[in-house]
Amino acid sequence: MLKKLKNVMLYVEDIDSALEFWTQKMDFTVKEELSLMENFKGYEVAPDENSETSLVIFPIAFIEKYSPEVSLETPSLMFEVENIEAVYKDLKKRDVYVGELVEIPAMKTFNFSDGQDNYFAVSEAV
Repeated sequence: MLKKLKNVMLYVEDIDSALEFWTQKMDFTVKEELSLMENFKGYEVAPDENSETSLVIFPIAFIEKYSPEVSLETPSLMFEVENIEAVYKDLKKRDVYVGELVEIPAMKTFNFSDGQDNYFAVSEAV
């Protein structure tokens, strides 16, 4: 049966901008570059080489052409951090759009955008 979540697929309009965002602004590592049909490319990225779960970024045009039955919606992802205030300030310095840092019962959280209308959340347990 199912063992663990290995990858999350993320479909983007601009693959080069997405790669730059995740590697330059979010400090993710490229685990693999994927050579796809018709000169399409994709990337597997993760916070580091040892991360159990990674993002696999594909161009929307590739998915529309070769897997038209797949939903193109952005998955709702929440990343966990240890020092949310420091991460929040760092992302702002890197010109990442971040939402308001809020405290809700049992956690602090904020969201951020990759610049392609995809939004993700960050949390820290309190």
